[in-house]
Amino acid sequence: MMRKLILSVPLLAFFLSVGFSFTTMAQDSTNFPSIGEVISLDPALAALVDEDAVIEVLSSGFAWAEGPVWVAEKEHPFGGCILFSDIPNNRVVRWDEGVGAKTWLQPSGYTGQAEYGGEPGCNGLLLDEKGQLISCEHGDRRLSLLTAGGGKRTLVDNYEGKRLNSPNDACLGADGKTIYFTDPPYGLPNRWEDPLRELDYCGVYRLAPDGTLTLLTKEMTRPNGLAFSPDFKTLYVAQSDPDAAIWKAFPVKDDGTLGEGKVLYDATQAVKDGLPGLPDGLKVDEKGNLWATGPGGVYVLTPEGKLLGRISTGERTANCAWGNDGTVLYLTADMYLCRIQTTTKGAGW
Repeated sequence: MMRKLILSVPLLAFFLSVGFSFTTMAQDSTNFPSIGEVISLDPALAALVDEDAVIEVLSSGFAWAEGPVWVAEKEHPFGGCILFSDIPNNRVVRWDEGVGAKTWLQPSGYTGQAEYGGEPGCNGLLLDEKGQLISCEHGDRRLSLLTAGGGKRTLVDNYEGKRLNSPNDACLGADGKTIYFTDPPYGLPNRWEDPLRELDYCGVYRLAPDGTLTLLTKEMTRPNGLAFSPDFKTLYVAQSDPDAAIWKAFPVKDDGTLGEGKVLYDATQAVKDGLPGLPDGLKVDEKGNLWATGPGGVYVLTPEGKLLGRISTGERTANCAWGNDGTVLYLTADMYLCRIQTTTKGAGW
């Protein structure tokens, strides 16, 4: 199968300037402009999001949307857009206000020739301090960096000589350079049972700027999304295990490693009750509240683990990202890209 690379930061800026049009592989929503509802479980939720706020559908038709990241105008001349992964289609999609969704990078996470399971593309995305794109690649089983010149390089693909499972999600540490990431088996063709798997656990790792990779914990069965508290003293990690659908909070030591974790919130019963989805991606607001995708939508949790409410999409909700001025929360929910206006701001905005 012939594969094409649609990218390069300078080339993309040039293409946009001359009106080049990329092939659209998903449609913008016209028939279903909104989905779901905000469910309040505590009066304190009103200070974070209006109970009548609309979950606006921006685009649809994706196989499995994940890993949204906001690209601000200050970071790129073509900024003011959302990039997100469409994992089964092995691509990164770009959505612009008034333009819609278009393929931005393909392939995104698997560059091999043979078929490679149902989730070969990249998953979690984030920008480094220079505005360069870091990708958690399923098929190529690595963290990669897309440089300003348009080339990709591997940041890490093994731990102590054994290939990583399939990096899933990542965030930056307090220095803006150290990368923390999770490594469940979801990108392997047969997941945990795949003969290609070389590690006997699913780890949470710390990649230092000098390339040193440290295993922080292997106690979580299926570590997934992760994010820091605003003061970087706590690392929150989601576990997408239907038998233990939890979020854990780990104290961060001075050397960047983790102390003993504790369960922040347990949503296992919600899974048993049939709500769609599992603990997955998460973000933190400026007040330290968690906005964590899980069974039934996005859970809004206090730093102490109290559930204030839920943004109920009615879909398996994979991930979220702050955007615009930091008050808008973008959601990837199964085939949809959505957003909702909040009355708080993302941490760091």
